[in-house]
Amino acid sequence: MSATILIAEDHPASLELMRYLLAAHGYRPLIAVDGEAALELARREHPDLIICDLQMPTVDGYGIVTQVRADPRLRHTPLIAVTAFSMQGDREHVLRSGFDGYFSKPIEPETFVRQMESFLPPALRTRRGPGA
Repeated sequence: MSATILIAEDHPASLELMRYLLAAHGYRPLIAVDGEAALELARREHPDLIICDLQMPTVDGYGIVTQVRADPRLRHTPLIAVTAFSMQGDREHVLRSGFDGYFSKPIEPETFVRQMESFLPPALRTRRGPGA
């Protein structure tokens, strides 16, 4: 069984690249283009991992992490920030806010899936690659 991964991202090119890479490796991506939709999907689908941009319409990434961590059914879901914010101190601030990981955009297609897999339990990791 492969993991369900929620991608909360409002930038179309970034969203499509993450979706493509995860699907090509056998994961089930869920898509949300704003914070409200991401929270609704998370509550309904209980994803195994949430990848979240920090700047999004309706509810930003910090609002999402706050609400996910407050929900008893979701609080242990790994939540990864993928963001264009990359100033000194941003990583520490993001992790202190409740995110489990922080990655800068643009993502690196060669390493993105492997990086995300490190936040999943081994039983949910796939070993399929593109074209497999």
